[in-house]
Amino acid sequence: MANAVGKAVRELRIHLCQKSPASKGVREWVEKQYVPLKKANPKLPILIRECKDVTPKVYARYGEGRESSLILTNKSSSEVASAVASLANASK
Repeated sequence: MANAVGKAVRELRIHLCQKSPASKGVREWVEKQYVPLKKANPKLPILIRECKDVTPKVYARYGEGRESSLILTNKSSSEVASAVASLANASK
């Protein structure tokens, strides 16, 4: 995944469960990709929200309050990376 996020993205939010198998790929993505993504985009708010039994999901907020999201249930770490990249590139 390219770490640069489009300038139109104002915020990324990741929702996941700390223990559910449905969030396993998201947890792996956070462990491996959060730091490089944050280093490449130091001013971009990247919020990680953990909640018991929540549906894993990624949200991107763009200008004028517009949001897009993708469900990440049972996705692998690489599929999560692709989902994040697709939301980051949707603004371009």
